[in-house]
Amino acid sequence: MEEKIEVGSIVTGLYKTGKYVGEVTEIRPSHYLVRVLAVLKHPTQGDLHNPNQTAVALFHERRALAYREQTNVPKKMVHIFDEGVPDYKESLAKALSAQIEKYEGDESSFAQQCLVHLKNLEKDYFPQT
Repeated sequence: MEEKIEVGSIVTGLYKTGKYVGEVTEIRPSHYLVRVLAVLKHPTQGDLHNPNQTAVALFHERRALAYREQTNVPKKMVHIFDEGVPDYKESLAKALSAQIEKYEGDESSFAQQCLVHLKNLEKDYFPQT
């Protein structure tokens, strides 16, 4: 069954290594323009061309897309989301926490480098007041 996605549809979309809930704001030939409303999976840290390695030219710190930020998502990576849209900040905290838990207890240099970046992002996303 083909999904009927149109402007205003609430969808999930995979962008780079993150997964988001958003609203379709424009339909383009090979992409949907999606306005981010929630984060389901926080982007992966590191060099995507050399996964699980730290001896790379640049170990990337990848932020989640911001609330209401718009991004082009390939049509094949977009699907209807038929649940309630989670709160952005709560969903970001949950997705970030899941990434941190994934690497805690792993003593590999890759996991440790990921934790450094994820903890930095946590401080940036949720500054203590």
